[in-house]
Amino acid sequence: MYRISNLPVSLSENLDQPGPLAEKALKLPPGSVRGAKISKKSVDARDKSRVRFVLSVDFRFAKGVSPAQCRLPRGASLSEVSPPAWTPPAAFSGQSRPAVVGFGPAGFFAALLLARAGARPIVLERGPDVDQRRESVNAFFSFGTLDDSSNIQFGEGGAGAFSDGKLNSGIKDPRSCFVLNELASHGAPEEILYAARPHIGTDRLPGVVKCIRQEIVRLGGEVLFGHRLSDIRCDRGALRGIEVQTPGGGLLELDCSDLLLAVGHSARDTFEMLKRRGVRFEPKPFSVGVRIEHRQEWIDRAQYGAFAGHPALGAAEYRLSTRTRSGRGVYTFCMCPGGTVVGAASEPGGVVTNGMSPFARDGQNANSALLVSVGPEDYLNESGDPLSGVAFQRRWEQAAFRLGGGGYRAPAQTAGDFLAGVPSVRCGAVEPTCRPGVTYADLSECLPAFAVSALREALPVLGRALRGFDAPDAVLTGVETRSSSPVRIPRDAGFQANIRGIYPAGEGAGYAGGILSAAVDGLRCAEAILCGKDAIRDQ
Repeated sequence: MYRISNLPVSLSENLDQPGPLAEKALKLPPGSVRGAKISKKSVDARDKSRVRFVLSVDFRFAKGVSPAQCRLPRGASLSEVSPPAWTPPAAFSGQSRPAVVGFGPAGFFAALLLARAGARPIVLERGPDVDQRRESVNAFFSFGTLDDSSNIQFGEGGAGAFSDGKLNSGIKDPRSCFVLNELASHGAPEEILYAARPHIGTDRLPGVVKCIRQEIVRLGGEVLFGHRLSDIRCDRGALRGIEVQTPGGGLLELDCSDLLLAVGHSARDTFEMLKRRGVRFEPKPFSVGVRIEHRQEWIDRAQYGAFAGHPALGAAEYRLSTRTRSGRGVYTFCMCPGGTVVGAASEPGGVVTNGMSPFARDGQNANSALLVSVGPEDYLNESGDPLSGVAFQRRWEQAAFRLGGGGYRAPAQTAGDFLAGVPSVRCGAVEPTCRPGVTYADLSECLPAFAVSALREALPVLGRALRGFDAPDAVLTGVETRSSSPVRIPRDAGFQANIRGIYPAGEGAGYAGGILSAAVDGLRCAEAILCGKDAIRDQ
């Protein structure tokens, strides 16, 4: 297989037929290439007068055609490529069924791999299936009624199920291709296989997750919704069993020697229980901040100039970062084009924000997290409790709840008022989308002082990087505290915690930062259960 990379293509070209595009670029006659497919597509908007796509196309040469006959366009390259080299384990040799706690990306990909190997995993998910979960989320959006076990954070699909479904990741693990192909084969849009910034959309991701769950069950796995891990039983430093709280409030005891822990970063009660039982935790850096909203047309214009609104482009994205004079990082995260800001609380009396957008990304506003880095030195208490970061998050979530006036309404402020240090009383050109709603306020009352000063310093800098980012009518909504876990559960070369048989995985354990990286980490831990540490490759 050959690949032509860095191939510039106008927005008017027909991308459904990549073969002729490759032949044209290589100056070859029609019929010279076979089996062509796009392996990567990105937008080059550096020159606003000539916005275009840049492609990588994989293909085979027809019989009698060789690379020596090709004439490459300037800047393009031709190379021979091989498929990613990762083969899933084929069989399970253990004596007892492994348990998977949490059914987010790490959990459901781990369970899928275990099920295909014949391990018949038992999956424990404290929340409900995705259909019931959607009802709970909609009730929260409409009436501010929080179900602390069925919400944006908990339930089938994890926190990513009600988001943009982004699949960006900086990791180079060959398991990434496996994850993308499995998502596509279970109903995700095929373009995730080649888009530079792939996404599934909050309207499609729940169906994909449900399809994966059905395969796990078909292969002998069990998925038990409404079942929360409440305790573990250990002997001489090794896991022997688990205690599970059932939907009716009863307790279920299971013998278990392999527990894949993929609980996500909001399972704070689980963290407390594990710490009491001797599982080692470490504090780690994370971030706090706000959601920032703009009119999507402003972002399109800033990124694409005269090409804004072109049907081939869709809604524009951005990724921005800077460092303040004190050295603190400020950056955007989880940017949702054409999306909405949503309440993402999972505990009574706390406001948390997140963002979501459908696959079409056709909403009026764009939003992203605007975050300030937080280090352990910012939150560790005198006792050195490794869960101090959780208390730090909770403090500002509860402050946001009080500032919002109750009912899980989020405090909001225009960027102009925030920079001027005055409370907002109304919005301007940007109508906030946050559900269940917003209360205009002064966000400095629900953010740490260092975050307020860092955001005020960074906003004009980011506005110079992306025109209009610091527009006075942009809306800031607080608080965003759950972008990553405040803890890490250390693990050894065999992916086990200090208590043998516990395999911490994904975002909650501190080893991932999004859907794709969490799924890959879940696969690594499942592979360790199936094959042992000596078989784990490409770490």
